Amino acid sequence: MAAEVVLLLRGLVREKRHWLNFPSQVAQQLNVPVLTLDVPGCGALCQQPSPLSIQQMRQQLQQQFGLQFPQHRHARLHLCAISMGGMLALDWAVAAPAQVASLVLINSSSALSPFWHRLRPAQYFTLLRCMLSRQPEQREALIWQLTSNQPLQPEVIQQWVHIACESPVSAANAARQLWAAARFRPVTKAQCPVLVLASQADRLVDWQCSERLARWLNAEVRLHSEAGHDLPLDDPHWLLAQLKLFYSKVKCGLPAI
Repeated sequence: MAAEVVLLLRGLVREKRHWLNFPSQVAQQLNVPVLTLDVPGCGALCQQPSPLSIQQMRQQLQQQFGLQFPQHRHARLHLCAISMGGMLALDWAVAAPAQVASLVLINSSSALSPFWHRLRPAQYFTLLRCMLSRQPEQREALIWQLTSNQPLQPEVIQQWVHIACESPVSAANAARQLWAAARFRPVTKAQCPVLVLASQADRLVDWQCSERLARWLNAEVRLHSEAGHDLPLDDPHWLLAQLKLFYSKVKCGLPAI
């Protein structure tokens, strides 16, 4: 039997370090390797241009996976992804059904939903301020305001600022990713088990986008009543519990319940 690996994918203009210590928590609880990748234009790949489509972005991620983790080339992948990462994960599952064993889509969306649900109009001004800000501290504080419902944590903001200064995402790459995400519309359903998780108090993306995506995929959906868009940040314990239950059912490292 092929080995099993959990691969975590972040969203728009975010990189693998924005998972903070969540990957190690997942690895400890599931007793399986947990890997992360950066989208071109972010993190270690911040100097590269971001592709203009989710399909092209996913193809580059697949290439990266093979190059960075050759020891897991034949592993069964359990893709766990947030926001735009969910679009990449869904596209990956459709393109490589023999490779992808399951999907967990967190606060994701698609063109199945109207644009005013995919990006709440009330946040347009804050998002514009964020994109125009030249001060990392201000920009990351605005991102917190958009994505988290928790009181601001200065130590996390400082980590984000360090990431932004070390691996800055250009305005051009941010725009290219936004363009790719805005145009994503799934046309083929994934054949693997799918779990959709959504935050009902998400101030950036309407949770109904996740509900509509789950309905289209015939997937189970579970809702968090208080967390913001960055669910792994706002309530990692709840998220980990959902992953443990789901992965036990698809036999990822844990015995079935």
